[in-house]
Amino acid sequence: MDEESLLQLLEIQEERFYKISYAYLRNEQDALDAYQELVYRALKHRYKVQQPQYMKTWLVRVLINICLDMKKKRGVTVALEPTLEPIVYDAHSVELDELLAQLSPVEQELIYLKYVEDLKNQDIAARQNIPEGTVKSRIHTTLKKLRHFWKEERG
Repeated sequence: MDEESLLQLLEIQEERFYKISYAYLRNEQDALDAYQELVYRALKHRYKVQQPQYMKTWLVRVLINICLDMKKKRGVTVALEPTLEPIVYDAHSVELDELLAQLSPVEQELIYLKYVEDLKNQDIAARQNIPEGTVKSRIHTTLKKLRHFWKEERG
């Protein structure tokens, strides 16, 4: 993807990327910093995405990694959110970002679309151009994986 097309995509998706970074960082300035870093990395590494239709997915993955890095640097923890229930919390809850980091980028995006953007399965299916049943199945499988990871962390 050429530089001009990438910048145009980043501009069109700016609000979406801000929402993602704000959901992770819960701070306006940090979210803006994450977006700025995304623009820099996207321009620097745009050649790594060989198929343009995957550019948005790649950008989301890069942004999530930026946010996770920023959180690690500042030492902020986030407990599991109730939307990922049924999991019982205790004093030894692991961080949500650590659990999510164990998922593939596709699974992370699915969780983001479902629980952060609060999209319905039908909307996710349309956005990803897959059947709604596939979305339901993938959400079920991904949540099952998260529960497994959480149980492993608890020992």
